[in-house]
Amino acid sequence: MSVITRFAPSPTGYLHIGGLRTALFNYLYAKSKGGKFLLRIEDTDLQRNSQEATEAIIKAFEWTNLSYDDAVVYQSQRFDLYAKYIQQLLDEGKAYYCYMSKEELDALREEQIANKLPPRYDNRYRDFQGTPPKDVKPVVRIKAPLEGSVKFEDGVKGCIEISAKEIDDFIIARSDGTPTYNFVVAIDDALMGVTDVIRGDDHTTNTPKQIIVYEALGFKIPKFFHIPMILNPQGKKLSKRDGATDVMEYKTMGYLPQALLNFLVRLGWSYKDQEIFSMEEMLKLFSPENLNKSASCYNQSKLDWLNNHYIRQMPNTTLQAMLQDYGVLVPLESTKLEVLFEALKERNYTLLAFSAGVQEVLNAPKEYNADMFAKITQEKIEHLKDFIGSLEANASVSEIEQTSKAYIKTNGLKAGDFLQPLRLAILGKGGGIGMAETIFALGIEECKSRISTLETIYNQNK
Repeated sequence: MSVITRFAPSPTGYLHIGGLRTALFNYLYAKSKGGKFLLRIEDTDLQRNSQEATEAIIKAFEWTNLSYDDAVVYQSQRFDLYAKYIQQLLDEGKAYYCYMSKEELDALREEQIANKLPPRYDNRYRDFQGTPPKDVKPVVRIKAPLEGSVKFEDGVKGCIEISAKEIDDFIIARSDGTPTYNFVVAIDDALMGVTDVIRGDDHTTNTPKQIIVYEALGFKIPKFFHIPMILNPQGKKLSKRDGATDVMEYKTMGYLPQALLNFLVRLGWSYKDQEIFSMEEMLKLFSPENLNKSASCYNQSKLDWLNNHYIRQMPNTTLQAMLQDYGVLVPLESTKLEVLFEALKERNYTLLAFSAGVQEVLNAPKEYNADMFAKITQEKIEHLKDFIGSLEANASVSEIEQTSKAYIKTNGLKAGDFLQPLRLAILGKGGGIGMAETIFALGIEECKSRISTLETIYNQNK
């Protein structure tokens, strides 16, 4: 039988990385087995749904290239279908109308808590034959088993067994007729042919209820894998500050989709000591049986390291095109582009930082570091002019570097007393890529112009 998995986000908020990790695991399992990966939008909460969030979920799948099979299923378009199954259970005596008011239910729970009993519905309308109370819109409850237990084999946690005493006759349709989460999830998974459900372990307590729905309707029960949540470095629930932000925000911050997926696959799954996985390797090696039983911690340094790895592996022409998303055009011929990009690749972990590095080189400084500028003298400027004038127009990076070293030695200069003013004139600040690479990428004439500008401003500030 072919493996069919699904990812089913709720569009009441943006897709965060915990959800993307769940989607990735489902995608890898289905695709590695030649099966189907389906996307379902669980938008039954009509008041809280956001069209913008729905669109962001779709964009996230497009950006990460996690292609889903078949059309997206929207639960909001299936209310008639759910109503049919609710009526079927009522007709078969497997569900019933409950006329208990909210006030009555609250009072019952208070009494149970006072008596140190677990709060739960007392089944008072389970076999009700009398006259229903007036002016009460009933809910529909499913008949849960009164004896025994609900048992299932979890692919991560092993055998899980819940006593029937812990499960009450839960609501499958609210008083306004809208179906509840556990009811529609079970129906959709069954009708979509889902064979395996990989999801967060916060859903573990929902599984027995969904199994009751499966069994009441005669549906085949899928295999469940409940994966531990992603925690922050302190072992607490991941917050937005720690990285639980909109997936598309990672694109804005300059992360590559392949780096993010590689990062997420290692948060809960491993293969020997390998850290870097291409999508082809993930598909070849992934198995849900190897999912971790313990929670994983979000590690920003690891994500940065992986992102830098993929930036370094990226062809420079591809990188040049991607920088346009950050408003950066790089009008350099291929040789200069190659030198500039290779120098920047070693220093920058994100495309956002990379684009800033490109701009720092290509854009002439509009201001100068005050501490460095205070140390400038006319003599130092003359050395810069002499040096840049001694370079051949087509000098290579190594020739520029050799000429620089020779100039420093010949003139009895300290390297810092020469290179720092040179860096100030060309970049306006300290730090950055090597000066030989910078000069080569910009060209001799542009560097002469920037030194001249520094000299003009220096003379104006005397």
